[in-house]
Amino acid sequence: MKSSAAITRATANGPLHGVRVLEFAGLGPAPFCGMLLSDLGAQVIRISRPNAPAQPFDAILDRGRSVLTVDLKQSVGVEICRALAKNADVLIEGFRPGVLEKLGLGPDVLLQENPKLVYGRMTGWGQYGPNAHTAGHDINYIALSGALHSVGSAEKPTPPLNLVGDFGGGALYLAMGVLAALLNARSTGVGQVVDCAMTDGAASLMSMMFAMRAGGNWLEQRHANLLDGGAPFYDTYRCADDKWICVGALEIQFFAVLLNKLSIPISDYPDHWNPACWPEMRARFEKIFQSQPQAHWCALLENSDACFAPVLPMSEAIDHPHNVARGTFVTHSGIVQPAPAPRFSRTPTTIQESTSVDVNTLRAWQLPDALIDRVLAS
Repeated sequence: MKSSAAITRATANGPLHGVRVLEFAGLGPAPFCGMLLSDLGAQVIRISRPNAPAQPFDAILDRGRSVLTVDLKQSVGVEICRALAKNADVLIEGFRPGVLEKLGLGPDVLLQENPKLVYGRMTGWGQYGPNAHTAGHDINYIALSGALHSVGSAEKPTPPLNLVGDFGGGALYLAMGVLAALLNARSTGVGQVVDCAMTDGAASLMSMMFAMRAGGNWLEQRHANLLDGGAPFYDTYRCADDKWICVGALEIQFFAVLLNKLSIPISDYPDHWNPACWPEMRARFEKIFQSQPQAHWCALLENSDACFAPVLPMSEAIDHPHNVARGTFVTHSGIVQPAPAPRFSRTPTTIQESTSVDVNTLRAWQLPDALIDRVLAS
């Protein structure tokens, strides 16, 4: 465990200003949730392991924290965490089920000491179930949820980065869950455990597709449906310069704008949702879009109701005029990265700056002076 120099604090003015979050360092979704809460103004103290290896995504996912390096194998480390948890509003962790219980930091202990605590648990499989204690990653969790089977080409499923499991079905559902539980705790005085499983979250994200399936409007073949690239008016196309564009003209009024811009008579496709016309339409679109470079199509179709956008790599997305106008990306600590989202009219969010703090920070969390002395002496 390091001295108080290892602890940093940031100023905040977002809608969660005043909310205290204790985060146990982990990988992927739990740190992303901690980042989101910090961006929204919460004061997040992150418990980090000694000599933890750096990860390539730490530079952004770890932003805006107050970091305390603690050896949880030592009794003083556990004592510090229990003392911090007594005065936290929210705790988030991403260990396998039972790990913190073995350390004496499980919800059975901490909720007795702080009845209002919201104890957020982030796992892939959940706290119980046949797979609960086995290893896995995003690709496995979304596979079990029906999401991975639905994404990719007709030939094979393709992992959609780790957006659907780790960050969408995981971190965002954990953030929503702990904030809902926090509202409840503030009205009832009673906290609770939030069991956030990426399998559950990924399945929840598939709600619209399950509804379409129930109505007979979804085929289990990939690239055969309205929203999976099967419809030629909702797909990506290669341009003459080998760059890509996408169209998403689902509704008839937007489809009509697209056809008009491409000089195609709307009478050629009186029922554009009919899959029978899709092969011929796709071939026609492919030929048209491949005849000109991406810039040509941007000049023709952008800022219209054709439901068009260029498919941009990250290096170009940061400089697109729309993203620049909204400040979607910012440079922080020398790194270009996404700005906090969403936007608030009265309590604007910001990336919190980390600065060295003194013993007053620990006193603000009401740690006993004797324990603070042990922290400083370590």
